[in-house]
Amino acid sequence: MKLKSLYLLALPATLAFIGATASAHTHGPELHLTPGLNANKIAQTDAAMRDLWVEHAFLVRNVVIAMAAGNNTATTAVEAEAVRNAQQIAKAMEGFYGKAGAEQLFELLAGHYGAVKQFATANLANDTALQDTAREAMLSNAGKLAVFLSAANPYLPIDAVRGMLLAHGGHHITQIMQLSSKNYAGEMQTWGEMKNHMYAIADAVTSALAMQFPEKFK
Repeated sequence: MKLKSLYLLALPATLAFIGATASAHTHGPELHLTPGLNANKIAQTDAAMRDLWVEHAFLVRNVVIAMAAGNNTATTAVEAEAVRNAQQIAKAMEGFYGKAGAEQLFELLAGHYGAVKQFATANLANDTALQDTAREAMLSNAGKLAVFLSAANPYLPIDAVRGMLLAHGGHHITQIMQLSSKNYAGEMQTWGEMKNHMYAIADAVTSALAMQFPEKFK
């Protein structure tokens, strides 16, 4: 089954979770849900998380553009930044889940990036079989990430998290295909949706951290 179809199956739970998260946020989590917490600490954490997750999407987009242009030097340079960003996302979680948890998260994020790059490579080569393989790798990785995050934090329900990650993968795929077909207007719309979705993921993570570790946000 294609990634997009699986995302549609997960959509109801995803929308419910995003809606609940949005209602619990202005810029960050709404404090009446977690009384006694420091609003500034939560807002600062949320802003940092948003920057990291949006940077992931931005850097991967730049890798795809460099690959399409056949610019190996640019691809290597931006790819190094994408790896650094994944390390920073993992490092941001180390204070909550320890070094081992951060290392596991980095490996999963690396797997996500590997699947996206594989799809971009397959798309450039017009290799439909490899595209299907990349989609399956993305699907598998989304499941593993959802298992990891929901096991680490009870406020991140597995089905909703998996749905959000599938939606993110769907954005990558759409963006890659739009860029390769020079559908720049369509890709700009996808980028806007992707950016807002990254904010939703970051907000959900921040909200869940504040609820699980209230002592760190006082």
